Amino acid sequence: MDLARLEDALIGQPRFRARQVWAWAARGARGYAEMTDLPAGLRERLAAEVPFSSLTLEREDRSRDGTLKALLRTHEGRPVEAVLMRYRDERRSVCVSSQSGCPLTCSFCATGQMRFGRNLTASEILDQVLHFRRRGAVDHCVFMGMGEPMLNLQAVLGACARLPEVGVTHRRTTISTVGWLPGIRRLSESELPVRLALSLHAPDDALRSQLMAVNERYPLAGVLDACRAYHARRRRRVFIEYVMLAGVNDRYEQALALARLLDRRAFKVNLIPFNPTDTAFTGSGPQAIAAFASALRRQGIPTTVRLARGRDIDAACGQLAARAPAGAGAAGVPAGPAGAG
Repeated sequence: MDLARLEDALIGQPRFRARQVWAWAARGARGYAEMTDLPAGLRERLAAEVPFSSLTLEREDRSRDGTLKALLRTHEGRPVEAVLMRYRDERRSVCVSSQSGCPLTCSFCATGQMRFGRNLTASEILDQVLHFRRRGAVDHCVFMGMGEPMLNLQAVLGACARLPEVGVTHRRTTISTVGWLPGIRRLSESELPVRLALSLHAPDDALRSQLMAVNERYPLAGVLDACRAYHARRRRRVFIEYVMLAGVNDRYEQALALARLLDRRAFKVNLIPFNPTDTAFTGSGPQAIAAFASALRRQGIPTTVRLARGRDIDAACGQLAARAPAGAGAAGVPAGPAGAG
């Protein structure tokens, strides 16, 4: 919900009322009517004056693997997508957006092909999490949806500060960046012990600049130094995200070059199978990914291969573009307050 608007509506009420309302929302309440320790008249007034969510649900799609993707709209109609991923070990991780669209046009990413809208508020970020919290507990949050979180870091950290009350600890919260250097430095100085992920995708500046225009502004050396400084302060490894593109960045010698860049104590590599987008790229095959991972591990670099979730509903890494998937069992949901259905 719009927490600033809530505060305004509660002027004249006891100061604890705002905390009461937020506590109910954070526990997954579906509306003001459930807040039984608030006076009935106040509940009715809040329902009339303060929308329970700052976002409106347009549709929701369910993947064959159980992943849920919600297409939400801001008050002026800008699209926002969020994803709930469920795992066999009972983790329930929410992937949230920090912007509507993205101004950094990475060549392989569907979001980068959208028109950029605007930064989201902290309340709009939280409402993506609360949409899924109303369905059950959530315990992880990754800022890997639409947008570059470091370009909206104040709102991102404002949302992060409240996530433990929703059930997501700081150490289970990860903020991903394409390498926006000022934001990495600011995050390192923050008191919130959230985790950092860097979208790298190439082991040298020439190739990375072809894939990611941001590299022209902030080349690899400076970005990796900032990540090492983050590790030195937090004593938490930085996740390196590396999408596997066939014939582009998946050769054995590129794995060795990547290993030379990284300190095994400060970094852990997540290899990401490429998810289809409307670009000219194709994904590396399973054997190429396995060989790349093996080469990194032989050099002592901790490496995992990410399990793709929600690919059939365009909900996987790099696919968010505020469009309905073609087929794949999509189930539209009538418009209404986010998470209220």
